[in-house]
Amino acid sequence: MTPVLAIIGRPNVGKSTLFNQLTRSRDALVADSPGLTRDRIVGHGTFGERRYLCVDTGGLGETTERLAALVRDQALRAAAEADVVLLVVDGRAGMAAGDRDIARRLRRLGKPVQIAVNKTEGLDPEIAVAEFFDLGLGTPLAISSAHREGLVALLESTLGHVPVDPAQGDPIQSDPIPDAGTRVAIVGRPNVGKSTLVNRMLGEERVVVYDRPGTTRDSIAVPFVRHGRPYVLIDTAGMRRRARIRETVEHFSVVKTQQAIDGAHVVVVVLDAGDSVTEQDAALLGMVIEAGRALVVAVNKWDGLHPEQRDHVHKEVDRRLTFLDFARVHYLSALHGSGVGGLYASIDRAHASAFVKVQTGTLTRILERAVADHPPPLVAGRRIKLRYAHLGGHNPPRVVVHGHRSASLPEPYRRYLERALREALGIEGTPLRVELRQDANPYANRPSGNKPSGNRPAGQRPPVNKPRPAPPRKRMPDHAV
Repeated sequence: MTPVLAIIGRPNVGKSTLFNQLTRSRDALVADSPGLTRDRIVGHGTFGERRYLCVDTGGLGETTERLAALVRDQALRAAAEADVVLLVVDGRAGMAAGDRDIARRLRRLGKPVQIAVNKTEGLDPEIAVAEFFDLGLGTPLAISSAHREGLVALLESTLGHVPVDPAQGDPIQSDPIPDAGTRVAIVGRPNVGKSTLVNRMLGEERVVVYDRPGTTRDSIAVPFVRHGRPYVLIDTAGMRRRARIRETVEHFSVVKTQQAIDGAHVVVVVLDAGDSVTEQDAALLGMVIEAGRALVVAVNKWDGLHPEQRDHVHKEVDRRLTFLDFARVHYLSALHGSGVGGLYASIDRAHASAFVKVQTGTLTRILERAVADHPPPLVAGRRIKLRYAHLGGHNPPRVVVHGHRSASLPEPYRRYLERALREALGIEGTPLRVELRQDANPYANRPSGNKPSGNRPAGQRPPVNKPRPAPPRKRMPDHAV
């Protein structure tokens, strides 16, 4: 199996920077602010022909605040599930009481530990690591994750804790990367219950849940398998109106959420039943549709409403979300689990519709029936002729319609074609794009007067009609005078 390396340490010692270097990615947010990472972030890394999984964790602080305790539990759980633990310490700040406390906790786990003394650029390595021998966890190594110094020696030492079985060969090299499966992004406004829904769908406390908006800052991707089908759940940061985004960290969190939407197969937009449908909810739904992603709507916190309030929410959803007639709406409680199981059927249906495969002949016959039932209108007194259609792409599905004067087709008729195609193909849960292609005019690039006619070869000039000469006048005989 691929070994798992868990990065543990106090806040602001450079764990996320090291994670990005080891995975050669920018999956973890990095800023000069302690406590930025709160959840576990998993990424793939390679070292030569060997492959590994790297887990970034939140900082283990010395505070007893409830949120800090939740972050600590997630980090220690990652260490317990890892094969090797990378304990990152700050070489410039020196030994801290928190480092000793973390080392004591790691010794109880009985896992192999490699100490990485970070931020040692420009320092004498032997002097920088000397005091960290007192932690009793082996030989510390001086590194600089920001400058990629000492990372080769760090990986050699870390992966050396995972021996290779000669009978089975290199387990890292021979272990293929599994199919990631359906990527499902959970998005919504802050504090609508996205992380609670992710934990409920996974069946474990995988991400930090706290009753404070903005708890989740990174996009957390968690692969899992349900009934033999692989999924990747992506918990994202809450998205607020741009005018309310004041911190740089929150700005980058919104960017990560937008990237998660673009990279997802299906997006589950979570709404708060207590707030009905807000302007920000509608804007977020419009963003998902503009990105062309398959969509499922989850109205959360349904268990705390009275029947009159539920009727009001039903009416508001029907009134405000008329542009989402293709998406399913689920009313559920992520906290208690009621209605959560029904999400999977809608997610699978939306994913199948987003990647539907249709033959050109089938699409053309659907187009012909739609045109026969409702012909296109006349434009400048001329009829628009739609000839054939074919599939032009997936996620979202794109149907390309070719025809004569199709560029002049009115927008209401294009929407009619979308509805006709959606109903005929059974597409549900995903936007459908109809692109119009106008047939090229074969005479567009020919000079006037060069139009071929009859059996004359193309390009041959027509003959010039010269006037016929007048017939000669007959001379009268002399005897006729």
